[in-house]
Amino acid sequence: MKVSAEVKNYSFIVLGSLFLAYGVVALFIPNALVTGGTSGMALLMHYIFHYPVGLMMIAINAPLLLLGTKFFGKHFTFRSIIAIGFTSVCIDSMRAWMHITPLSQDVILASIFGGISVGIGLGFILSGHASAGGSTIIAKIIASKSSIKASTVMLVIDMLIVITIAFISKNVDLALWSLVSIYISAKSIDVFLTRGPSKKVVHIVSSQIERLCETIVHHLGPYGTIVQGSGIFEHEEKRMIFLVVENSKIPRLKELIQSVDDEAFMVVMEASELLGRGH
Repeated sequence: MKVSAEVKNYSFIVLGSLFLAYGVVALFIPNALVTGGTSGMALLMHYIFHYPVGLMMIAINAPLLLLGTKFFGKHFTFRSIIAIGFTSVCIDSMRAWMHITPLSQDVILASIFGGISVGIGLGFILSGHASAGGSTIIAKIIASKSSIKASTVMLVIDMLIVITIAFISKNVDLALWSLVSIYISAKSIDVFLTRGPSKKVVHIVSSQIERLCETIVHHLGPYGTIVQGSGIFEHEEKRMIFLVVENSKIPRLKELIQSVDDEAFMVVMEASELLGRGH
């Protein structure tokens, strides 16, 4: 395992832990909101019994991480231990010693920006090939012992947390805003993990492939692939150009294609994640 790769992983874990801890301390706790997974369980324990959130995170996750070794491997488990331990220390330190003041006392703003902060934190931690909670381990164990999907188990866990906060706070609005926060966190994670340049995947079918290739290379650059194929009806031989193009260059690409072959067929799709060759 390369040292530089591990340094990068732990750098992501540290950044993620700070974002996650700040979202919990500055936005969730002052507004009695919860998030999903074992972090949400720790927050519930804090609201009910007034135990430190960080200490509860360790208490809940420690046995789960030991069980999860065979599911995720030693390296992933060790990084997850570091992530959870550092996040827990950050949360309790921010509250007990640093006295971080609430960023907002408005539950709507707290649910939105708390969700974003926690989502970015979890995104960093996942990018560091680690986990910040054991709910995934619970889901994996149940899925391996039954026909229930892991995603379903995680959804049930999150719903139980939301129902519990509604019960103990006797405030349905608070539970609903917690649900909004969980959704925003999940979306923030998705955006963070697919944070590459905004680009499009373009497929071009034309009878003027050679001329199109020359024009595209001259105006947009030499990156692309010619794909061989055959028509579905008469099985005639066809060729297609496959390109990944920046959003800003799509209008120019359309002009170039029309200038060469106004009968060309062009399909444009989202490129949600890019790996390799400069990405």
